[in-house]
Amino acid sequence: MESIHHGDHLVQLSRLKVSNAYLVREDDGLTLIDTSLAGSAKAILAAASELAGPIRRIVITHAHSDHYGSLDALHARAPDAEVLVSARDALLLNGDRSPQPGEPSGRLFAGFFLPPAKTKPTRTIDAGERVGSLEVVAAPGHTPGQVALLDTRDRTLICGDAYLALGGLFVTTQPVRRFPFPALLGTWHKPTAFETARKLRGLEPGRLATGHGPVIDSPGAEMDRAIREAPQG
Repeated sequence: MESIHHGDHLVQLSRLKVSNAYLVREDDGLTLIDTSLAGSAKAILAAASELAGPIRRIVITHAHSDHYGSLDALHARAPDAEVLVSARDALLLNGDRSPQPGEPSGRLFAGFFLPPAKTKPTRTIDAGERVGSLEVVAAPGHTPGQVALLDTRDRTLICGDAYLALGGLFVTTQPVRRFPFPALLGTWHKPTAFETARKLRGLEPGRLATGHGPVIDSPGAEMDRAIREAPQG
């Protein structure tokens, strides 16, 4: 697993140059954003050890198994770390595909590639809350309860699969034929995903860190292009 440092606070952990997890430095240790594919726990723990900080929190941006694939293994090795996910995607994380009242219909994948997680969230998180230096931002569309996280120190936005950065930047309503094919296989409700992409652009992020592909500095122009080219539903 390749480790790439961005600025003072963010370390990108890239598995096979395709699937990302992120370590965020805080005064009390580290926050891990997503856990990448199954089999990534050992490399994530090694990267945390190199940063000389314990993993205090594990945040799952959304309940697809390329993002929670190593959660159970990590929780077994770091049982004191909080496990945080939105209330909506906590249901998906543990295998409940039931549509919720008032939701638009869409494709719900409880496990996507793997079975549901055995690990239960320590608590759920909502938009506007803080997780260390990170502000929780609702980012539904790819899943009903996806969240993004905005670092209030330098405006790095870790956005899960609201955008895809493989071979360029794309909104995940775009049917990009690159693994993990998020629009073709995984996006729950494309009109909502499109509106989320627009909302996240309005946050004026200084850096964009997606679930798949390289981190983009000063991403505004690329986000604008991706939105212009994206199907809206």
